[in-house]
Amino acid sequence: MLQVSYIRENREEVLNRLSVRNFKNPELVDQIIKLDDDRRQTQTLLDSIAAEANAAAKKVGELMRQGLKEEAEAIKAKTTSFKEQTRTIGDKLSAIEILLQAELVLLPNLPHHSVPKGIGADDNQVAFEHGVIPQLMAAALPHWELAAKYDIIDFELGNKIAGAGFPVYKGKGAKLQRALINFFLDNAEAAGYREMQPPIVVNEASGFGTGQLPDKEGQMYHITGDNLYLIPTAEVPVTNLYRDVILKAEELPIKNCAYTPCFRREAGSYGAHVRGLNRLHQFDKVEIVQVVHPDHSYEVLENMSNYVQSLLQKLELPYRVLSLCGGDMGFTSAKTYDMEVWCAAQARWLEVSSVSNFETYQTNRLKLRYKSGDGKPQLAHTLNGSALALPRIVASLLENNQDDKGIKIPAALVPYTGFEYIS
Repeated sequence: MLQVSYIRENREEVLNRLSVRNFKNPELVDQIIKLDDDRRQTQTLLDSIAAEANAAAKKVGELMRQGLKEEAEAIKAKTTSFKEQTRTIGDKLSAIEILLQAELVLLPNLPHHSVPKGIGADDNQVAFEHGVIPQLMAAALPHWELAAKYDIIDFELGNKIAGAGFPVYKGKGAKLQRALINFFLDNAEAAGYREMQPPIVVNEASGFGTGQLPDKEGQMYHITGDNLYLIPTAEVPVTNLYRDVILKAEELPIKNCAYTPCFRREAGSYGAHVRGLNRLHQFDKVEIVQVVHPDHSYEVLENMSNYVQSLLQKLELPYRVLSLCGGDMGFTSAKTYDMEVWCAAQARWLEVSSVSNFETYQTNRLKLRYKSGDGKPQLAHTLNGSALALPRIVASLLENNQDDKGIKIPAALVPYTGFEYIS
């Protein structure tokens, strides 16, 4: 959530940066400034009445001490109107603050100055490419057919149990899942991330804190009886570990990682581009999260991007890095890199990771601050990234590594799987 003071003091800059996102409601900025004006004026009036009431109470005390009871009672009688005014104006102030908060959460984060302007995915910029596109044999199969051939993933059985988008992993398919999770966690630990095991359900405050609510409410599974939400990513509970916390500056950066199942209601269209593992409602992911000093967050963003790329290199997957344009970025992000791997049998790029800097957008909602010595608490910056999401990684590993013997497991993963081939 943007800070009202920043919006007031930098109106033109805010409008210009929102235009990079192709934001459709710039009038909202002036509405927020107007509400903040009303809030300030109402607060000033409330403070003035409170000051008068305090002065009157003090005067009553002085008159009583002087034995002037009649004069004291006369002033005391007038203080009743102060109480009524305070209550009325206080209610008005509360209503304005609620409305201001409701308007503020409708503003997305401001793109960093390096983010290219654009409307959608076609306007993203390829920042880097790595690896050689594999040339497959003529009889190569897409991963959903390989999964059936080797009996490692059963989409129909998952559909029977829960519905489309909830596959069942079997035998070496299940072991491959577990191997990838452990591989990602071990690499994260080696890179200095502390492993956490958070809840996979969160309350409304947690969803609001990281920006999933109210922006993505329709994409989250809601447990209505308890008013809890299944998490769409470990970013939500892990970042919320620090909600309403003031950290010491020397504690930064904080680096956490977590494996969780993730749940997303987002419905896809029909066709090969959403078949198999390409888009699921439940999937496994290892997430990395950092809380950092604002002066270092863009350096950290590059480091996190490089770390995710190192995982893809170890898995021997050809990939590219996209710098997302303003119109394709998430609501809460100031800058995002997407990593896409080449899926050979489908002959298409598949997104497997997003690494984002949220600057103070989340920490303002979370009231997550840091303090240096006796200084005033300041908002920290938060970042997160998928490191990595499993479904499309598995899809690419299956498709890219198929040969006449089966599916070859990358060397770095063999110590985790215990086998070199799926056959």
